[in-house]
Amino acid sequence: MTFRDRKDIGTIPWTPDIYGSSHLGIPLEVWKPREECTNLIHAGIHGEEGETTVALSRALRLLSEPSAHCAVVLAANPDGLMRGTRGNARGVDLNRNFPTEDWRPDPVKHRSTLDDPRDVVLSPGSRPGSEPETRALISLIRELKPKAVIALHAPLACIDDAKLGPLAEWLAERTGLPLVRDVGYPTPGSFGSWGGEKGIPVVTYEFPLQNTDEVVRDHVPVLAEILSGDTPWS
Repeated sequence: MTFRDRKDIGTIPWTPDIYGSSHLGIPLEVWKPREECTNLIHAGIHGEEGETTVALSRALRLLSEPSAHCAVVLAANPDGLMRGTRGNARGVDLNRNFPTEDWRPDPVKHRSTLDDPRDVVLSPGSRPGSEPETRALISLIRELKPKAVIALHAPLACIDDAKLGPLAEWLAERTGLPLVRDVGYPTPGSFGSWGGEKGIPVVTYEFPLQNTDEVVRDHVPVLAEILSGDTPWS
């Protein structure tokens, strides 16, 4: 696939499909592939990880035509992105709200920065799958039936895949990030756990702690390779 001229990458020229609505009523957008869906790549499920949305958007805007085999969700949590909060507008950490065997009703604690203690409290939801954003993403995956999902996060600087599969190995080799089986702490109700229980390979691509320009420089080329079909995983 050829890429667009730099002067043209300020907009996304293709109309997305709507796969649901956020709690505040913001449309949940997906750019579907032209053909069978091999991969779904989603960003921004944690609203304070806006660099994931910026990088994935830039990679999508580089393409001269829609991806043949990759679906793209730029903002899985638009309410959180708009407000700059990790959770959605109801204070729910969407990445702890998936209906998994290990889902727990306990408060979710996280760090405001990597150097801080885990003392910021969010909810995992009133029940598994309580949030419209969670239910909509599950429905989208059931519709598209991707062979793998890449979930973009930051800033733990790793490629996380419990099965250390070939897609994760390729991403680790391509990015130089370490390949790990988990992020070092429990994540009950996470998207990755849900995918594993459903037999859907999920790779968590954690950007390093970098400014947005550095993330774009280092990781947009990798995402563009996947979206353009220039890898075995596209």
